Amino acid sequence: MQVLLSGLKILDIEKKEETKADILINNGLIEKIGLLKASDYKSAKFYNLNNNCAVPGLFDMHVHLREPGREDEETVETGSNAAASGGFTGIACMPNTEPAIDSAEVVNYVLQKSKNHLVDVYPIGAVTLGRNGKNLAPIAELIDAGTIAFSDDGVAVKNASILRRALEYIKMYNGVIIEHCEDESLAGGSMNESLTSTQLGLPPIPTVAEDLIVLRDILMTEYVGGRVHIAHISSKKSVELVRQAKVKGLSVTAEVTPHHFTLTDEALKTFDTNYKMNPPLRTKEDVNAIIEGLKDGTIDCIASDHAPHSAEEKDMEFIHAPNGILGLETQLGLAITELVHKNHLSIFDIIEKFSINPRKILNIPIPQIRIGEKANITVFDSDLIWTVEVNKFKSKSKNSPFDKRLLTGKSIAVINNNKMYFEDEYISLV
Repeated sequence: MQVLLSGLKILDIEKKEETKADILINNGLIEKIGLLKASDYKSAKFYNLNNNCAVPGLFDMHVHLREPGREDEETVETGSNAAASGGFTGIACMPNTEPAIDSAEVVNYVLQKSKNHLVDVYPIGAVTLGRNGKNLAPIAELIDAGTIAFSDDGVAVKNASILRRALEYIKMYNGVIIEHCEDESLAGGSMNESLTSTQLGLPPIPTVAEDLIVLRDILMTEYVGGRVHIAHISSKKSVELVRQAKVKGLSVTAEVTPHHFTLTDEALKTFDTNYKMNPPLRTKEDVNAIIEGLKDGTIDCIASDHAPHSAEEKDMEFIHAPNGILGLETQLGLAITELVHKNHLSIFDIIEKFSINPRKILNIPIPQIRIGEKANITVFDSDLIWTVEVNKFKSKSKNSPFDKRLLTGKSIAVINNNKMYFEDEYISLV
């Protein structure tokens, strides 16, 4: 089957150039790129994409799919549907499921559930058995089964000795440890420690809880080698610590979520539990430091930390509600709105942080929009103004603080694995 995508702006991220062209896809492969006449391809299915941008398929390296264990909140299928709707052709799923992704059996289960979907799903394995911080998970077995990284996400690796052993083991495979940086002795609060937390009377989490583990992990990486990736960085000090580590040439990378460069802890004055997350929303000073870290390359990529929760769980007293919000279906729009249209980053920078850098960190092949390559493409409109409607999300859960928010920039279509998602419909390309 031939598909003709007409009227595209193809963005070359490396050269930071755009080319107006059409793309002919034949049985899932890119057959031609150029100014093509629809009349020459009468048997092809034709799509006029109205001067929208075409880029290598976006990738989110921090997603919670909840399956196995909490299929009432999300499943591999519904999470993948949310990813496609948000413009992503690949996601990496975190291991804090029930049971944790700490065995080949659970890895195989997730991979089987994701089989034949447009969106590629890559499991991340637990660093320790049950994510309990006591004994290393079977690293080699997990790698053989298909994991691409390791994390005890939800908590940091519990002590320096376990972290050292994990780094030494995993670096033999050129793997990476993804760290949720939070000192447990300072954790357990409901929001960032600030004047606002005092005013609201909510138990706080200080930024130093994050900073301490970021510093520990950097020092351990410097001592034994290996690679550490800082998940959902949120504090000014942590950004500076990562910046210093990169100056030293250490293999330390970092990601940030859209809510951490978009919102501050002032939002919690509504006591809306959809603003409760971990790490918590910080101050304007932290937000400014994060944006600067994105601009100078200290922060390598943007990821959603997509964390579905049921309405029953979120609809309770603030201190008892679980942490986390949805992100897959809003993060591209938030990034373009807050970073591109406010002149912090170019659209090329955004795609580098959404598509190229996550795959580099995880050692995953980067899609190429070239003749002969498999079609793995995201098409988006960087100027489309739209309103977030949570009740229309493809995710099984609805816990987002961005409902009814006006955003600029939205995915139009995604193509991968011989499938296309366009206008809420999956279309086979074979």
